[in-house]
Amino acid sequence: MNGGSFPVDLVLFGMVAAFLVLRLRSILGRRTGFERPPQPYQPVGGAPSVIDAQAEPVPARPARDLPDPASALGQTLSRMQGIDRNFTPSGFLDGAEKAFAMIVAAFAGGDRVALRGLLSDDTYRAFETAIAGREAAGQTQESDLKAIHAATIEAAELRNTVAQITVKFVSDQVSLLRGADGKEVSGTDAVTELTDIWTFERDLTAADPTWRLIEARSA
Repeated sequence: MNGGSFPVDLVLFGMVAAFLVLRLRSILGRRTGFERPPQPYQPVGGAPSVIDAQAEPVPARPARDLPDPASALGQTLSRMQGIDRNFTPSGFLDGAEKAFAMIVAAFAGGDRVALRGLLSDDTYRAFETAIAGREAAGQTQESDLKAIHAATIEAAELRNTVAQITVKFVSDQVSLLRGADGKEVSGTDAVTELTDIWTFERDLTAADPTWRLIEARSA
């Protein structure tokens, strides 16, 4: 090689080396679909992970049929949002579904503490009277909410800043009242579709965001 000539052979070797490096990276970095997927961390001793413990399927969300914003009902809901910017019909139904499940379970279990925070004064007194009568008779209520198929806003009313919203719940439940001897007094242990009409109330300017149940009836 002359002192002034360009080192063409070194350039070629460098290009080949670079090509091989890039080729190896493309092969090693590609997943073919046959490799074993990355395994989650398993605690020492074989204890189940959090993911394993919560592997049960999530129930499907209830059907949603929100009121037309142009309807009288929709306009009432819109006025509620004008008072409380955090209010939305969809968000309200999310909370109403949770309250429905909690109240059904608390009433069956005679959980007065849970009920007190979710019911109006009059409604709580009615529920508490029913629970006390059940306890005095030695009766037990068995309720199991299997699924909520639909939660629909049926009516809404706004008086100054106090809002009332009525919701129709269609659910599958097991509801059974047993006497002190364990025999059935009312209800059935079969899964039954039930329709309930519940009305919730809240002062939209209050710091407490809880909508309390003020009326409950079966359709």
